Order: sequence, then structure tokens, then C-alpha cells
Amino acid sequence: MTKLKINLVIAGRTYPLSVNSTQEEEGMRKAAANINELISRYEQNYAVSDKQDVLAMCALQFASKLEISNLHKESTDTEALDKINELTKLLSEHLK
Repeated sequence: MTKLKINLVIAGRTYPLSVNSTQEEEGMRKAAANINELISRYEQNYAVSDKQDVLAMCALQFASKLEISNLHKESTDTEALDKINELTKLLSEHLK
């Protein structure tokens, strides 16, 4: 498979990357745009002079959203499994 070479700009720095597909390229470009947008919002709303601080805040926000989403998914999965087990038990009792 031929790798595509792309350049992404994040926080004013260019990062050369290799991706496997145009879909992966699109995802990377959207992610970079989201990061740059969040950087802009942090710089406008907070007195942050160091890009590293802004990038750390961005990383924390994205990582926490992912973790919260995973916790919600686990909770939803557990609830669904409980319902399935309850239905299985009811069916088993009904078929006896």
C-alpha cells in the first residue's frame, strides 16, 4: 500500500506525516483543525502566554472527552447486558 505524505499545521508548526488512505488524511486534517480551533479559543479566553500550556489544556480536553465517552459506553453496555440477562431469565422460566 502506498502511503500518502501530508503536512499538518498545529499551533503554527508544520508536521510532516504519512497516512494510509485519503480517509485517514481527512481524519487527520479534521483533528488538526479542531486542535487549532481550540487553541484559538483558549488564547482568546485565557491569559496564556505559552503554547505548551495551551496544547496541554487541549490534550486534557480531548482526552477527558474520550474517557467520559468510554465511561458512558461502558455504563450503557452494562445496562444492556443486565436487560438481556433479565430477558433470558424470564424466557427460561417461561419455557420450563
